[in-house]
Amino acid sequence: MTRISVRGFAVASATAVTTVGAVVGVASGSQQGQTTNDVEATAADSTLLEDIPAGQQARVQTASLTQQADTAHAEAKKAAAEEARKKAAEKAAAKKAAEEKAAKEREAAEASRSAARADAGDFPAQSSYTVAEVKSMAQKIVGGSNFQCFSEIVERESGWNYRASNASSGAYGLVQALPGSKMASAGADWRTNPATQIKWGLNYMNDRYGSACGAWDFWQANNWY
Repeated sequence: MTRISVRGFAVASATAVTTVGAVVGVASGSQQGQTTNDVEATAADSTLLEDIPAGQQARVQTASLTQQADTAHAEAKKAAAEEARKKAAEKAAAKKAAEEKAAKEREAAEASRSAARADAGDFPAQSSYTVAEVKSMAQKIVGGSNFQCFSEIVERESGWNYRASNASSGAYGLVQALPGSKMASAGADWRTNPATQIKWGLNYMNDRYGSACGAWDFWQANNWY
């Protein structure tokens, strides 16, 4: 099988130019004559594309196209593999972040429950309470980072009025328990003791949403909890 020579292409081009120059009288002199002789001598040792049978030319061109296609496919496969690796890494990172967040929420919820149990009998009953006193109770009962979340909910539900009552729904107290009588599970004095209401509300948030902050997240999305 005869191979195509790159050198052959160059020589063929030079030969064509030299021949045309000789015909029209452009090429003249000993130097140009020498160049022509050199080109012709080189061309004699080279294989021109036109000397290769048409069928063989087609096979050579097909082989070249196949090689290019294989290279492109390999590069595309490598790029796809890299993209898949990146997505897997992102998914793993997101999963890890979610697990860490869930762990922190569980820890916060457990801390809140411990605080509520520890403060169960620390607040003697009074005939009335100021907003500042009620907030102080809540801070001691809820504690930690969950207090701010608890406070956000109470601020919107009752404005820290432990006697707040919704005539249309029957919701009552700081956390607007519905019905208010649910808070009896935390103490018989649920109507008049903000500490009882706070304890019941915190337990409700922990049980249903994992923590006061979990309840606050839900409240922000739905305007109720």
